[in-house]
Amino acid sequence: MRVHKLYIVLGLLIAIGFFFELAAHADESNQLTKITFSAPVQIPGQVLPAGTYTFLQANDDHRDLIQIFNADQTLLLATMQTVPTAAREPADDTTVTLAEQQSGKPPLLVKWFYPGRITGHEFVYPKEQAHEIAQARQQTFVGSKLVSNEQAAGE
Repeated sequence: MRVHKLYIVLGLLIAIGFFFELAAHADESNQLTKITFSAPVQIPGQVLPAGTYTFLQANDDHRDLIQIFNADQTLLLATMQTVPTAAREPADDTTVTLAEQQSGKPPLLVKWFYPGRITGHEFVYPKEQAHEIAQARQQTFVGSKLVSNEQAAGE
Protein backbone atom coordinates (compact mmCIF):
# COMPACT_ATOMS: atom_id res chain seq x y z
CA MET A 1 0.00 0.00 0.00
CA ARG A 2 2.83 2.44 0.86
CA VAL A 3 4.53 1.76 -2.47
CA HIS A 4 1.41 2.83 -4.37
CA LYS A 5 1.21 6.10 -2.42
CA LEU A 6 4.87 6.71 -3.18
CA TYR A 7 4.22 6.27 -6.92
CA ILE A 8 1.22 8.57 -6.76
CA VAL A 9 3.20 11.29 -4.96
CA LEU A 10 6.12 10.84 -7.35
CA GLY A 11 3.76 11.07 -10.33
CA LEU A 12 2.19 14.26 -8.96
CA LEU A 13 5.63 15.83 -8.39
CA ILE A 14 6.63 15.03 -11.97
CA ALA A 15 3.35 16.46 -13.30
CA ILE A 16 3.78 19.64 -11.25
CA GLY A 17 7.35 19.93 -12.52
CA PHE A 18 6.14 19.73 -16.12
CA PHE A 19 3.45 22.31 -15.42
CA PHE A 20 5.94 24.81 -13.99
CA GLU A 21 8.35 24.15 -16.85
CA LEU A 22 5.60 24.98 -19.36
CA ALA A 23 4.49 28.02 -17.38
CA ALA A 24 8.04 29.35 -17.31
CA HIS A 25 8.16 29.31 -21.11
CA ALA A 26 4.62 30.60 -21.68
CA ASP A 27 5.84 34.20 -22.00
CA GLU A 28 8.34 33.22 -24.68
CA SER A 29 5.75 31.47 -26.85
CA ASN A 30 3.55 34.56 -27.12
CA GLN A 31 6.44 37.00 -26.55
CA LEU A 32 4.65 38.66 -23.62
CA THR A 33 6.67 41.77 -22.80
CA LYS A 34 6.12 44.70 -20.47
CA ILE A 35 7.37 47.98 -21.92
CA THR A 36 7.42 51.29 -20.06
CA PHE A 37 7.43 54.54 -22.02
CA SER A 38 8.49 57.69 -20.17
CA ALA A 39 6.67 59.89 -22.70
CA PRO A 40 3.70 59.42 -25.05
CA VAL A 41 4.31 57.14 -28.05
CA GLN A 42 2.21 56.82 -31.19
CA ILE A 43 1.16 53.43 -32.50
CA PRO A 44 -0.94 52.90 -35.63
CA GLY A 45 -4.24 54.65 -35.00
CA GLN A 46 -3.65 56.09 -31.53
CA VAL A 47 -1.26 57.61 -29.00
CA LEU A 48 -0.28 55.72 -25.86
CA PRO A 49 0.29 58.02 -22.88
CA ALA A 50 3.46 57.55 -20.86
CA GLY A 51 3.16 54.37 -18.82
CA THR A 52 3.65 50.61 -18.78
CA TYR A 53 2.07 48.35 -21.40
CA THR A 54 1.96 44.63 -22.08
CA PHE A 55 2.76 43.56 -25.66
CA LEU A 56 2.09 40.05 -26.92
CA GLN A 57 1.40 38.04 -30.04
CA ALA A 58 -2.34 37.50 -30.47
CA ASN A 59 -2.04 33.71 -31.00
CA ASP A 60 -0.09 31.00 -32.81
CA ASP A 61 -2.21 31.26 -35.96
CA HIS A 62 -1.63 35.00 -36.35
CA ARG A 63 1.93 35.69 -35.22
CA ASP A 64 1.87 39.05 -37.02
CA LEU A 65 -1.04 40.34 -34.92
CA ILE A 66 0.22 42.14 -31.83
CA GLN A 67 -2.00 43.06 -28.93
CA ILE A 68 -1.23 45.88 -26.53
CA PHE A 69 -2.81 45.82 -23.08
CA ASN A 70 -2.51 48.04 -20.04
CA ALA A 71 0.16 46.95 -17.53
CA ASP A 72 -1.99 44.39 -15.69
CA GLN A 73 -3.64 43.05 -18.87
CA THR A 74 -7.16 44.02 -17.81
CA LEU A 75 -7.79 46.31 -20.80
CA LEU A 76 -6.99 45.60 -24.45
CA LEU A 77 -5.89 48.88 -26.00
CA ALA A 78 -5.03 47.81 -29.55
CA THR A 79 -4.65 44.86 -31.90
CA MET A 80 -2.32 45.68 -34.77
CA GLN A 81 -0.94 44.08 -37.89
CA THR A 82 2.84 43.84 -38.11
CA VAL A 83 5.30 42.49 -40.65
CA PRO A 84 8.40 40.48 -39.78
CA THR A 85 11.64 42.42 -39.58
CA ALA A 86 15.17 41.21 -38.91
CA ALA A 87 18.04 42.31 -36.68
CA ARG A 88 21.68 41.60 -37.34
CA GLU A 89 22.01 39.86 -33.98
CA PRO A 90 19.72 39.24 -31.01
CA ALA A 91 19.76 41.54 -28.00
CA ASP A 92 19.57 40.39 -24.40
CA ASP A 93 16.74 42.81 -23.65
CA THR A 94 13.56 44.08 -25.30
CA THR A 95 14.40 46.31 -28.27
CA VAL A 96 12.18 49.05 -29.68
CA THR A 97 12.76 51.52 -32.49
CA LEU A 98 11.05 54.90 -32.49
CA ALA A 99 10.82 57.42 -35.33
CA GLU A 100 10.80 61.13 -34.59
CA GLN A 101 7.91 63.20 -35.93
CA GLN A 102 7.42 66.91 -36.42
CA SER A 103 7.86 68.92 -33.24
CA GLY A 104 5.04 68.57 -30.80
CA LYS A 105 4.04 65.09 -31.96
CA PRO A 106 5.02 61.95 -30.05
CA PRO A 107 7.48 59.54 -31.67
CA LEU A 108 6.12 56.61 -33.66
CA LEU A 109 6.71 53.05 -32.49
CA VAL A 110 8.29 51.40 -35.53
CA LYS A 111 9.73 48.05 -34.38
CA TRP A 112 9.65 45.73 -31.40
CA PHE A 113 11.97 42.75 -30.80
CA TYR A 114 11.48 40.18 -28.07
CA PRO A 115 14.73 39.51 -26.12
CA GLY A 116 17.01 36.95 -27.75
CA ARG A 117 15.23 37.02 -31.12
CA ILE A 118 16.54 38.22 -34.47
CA THR A 119 13.06 38.33 -35.98
CA GLY A 120 10.89 41.13 -34.67
CA HIS A 121 7.70 43.00 -35.47
CA GLU A 122 7.48 46.13 -37.63
CA PHE A 123 4.25 48.02 -37.15
CA VAL A 124 2.19 48.79 -40.25
CA TYR A 125 1.29 52.45 -40.76
CA PRO A 126 -0.72 54.15 -43.54
CA LYS A 127 1.33 54.98 -46.66
CA GLU A 128 1.72 58.67 -45.80
CA GLN A 129 3.12 57.88 -42.37
CA ALA A 130 5.25 55.01 -43.71
CA HIS A 131 6.95 57.47 -46.07
CA GLU A 132 7.56 59.91 -43.20
CA ILE A 133 8.96 57.07 -41.05
CA ALA A 134 11.39 56.10 -43.81
CA GLN A 135 12.68 59.68 -43.92
CA ALA A 136 12.63 60.32 -40.16
CA ARG A 137 15.48 60.00 -37.70
CA GLN A 138 15.06 56.72 -35.85
CA GLN A 139 16.27 55.79 -32.39
CA THR A 140 16.66 52.25 -31.10
CA PHE A 141 16.48 51.36 -27.43
CA VAL A 142 17.67 48.08 -25.96
CA GLY A 143 15.97 47.96 -22.60
CA SER A 144 16.09 51.57 -21.44
CA LYS A 145 19.43 52.26 -23.15
CA LEU A 146 19.68 54.23 -26.39
CA VAL A 147 22.03 52.47 -28.83
CA SER A 148 23.99 54.15 -31.60
CA ASN A 149 22.89 54.01 -35.23
CA GLU A 150 25.87 51.78 -35.99
CA GLN A 151 24.79 49.26 -33.34
CA ALA A 152 21.17 49.39 -34.52
CA ALA A 153 21.99 49.28 -38.26
CA GLY A 154 21.07 45.63 -38.50
CA GLU A 155 17.54 46.20 -37.26
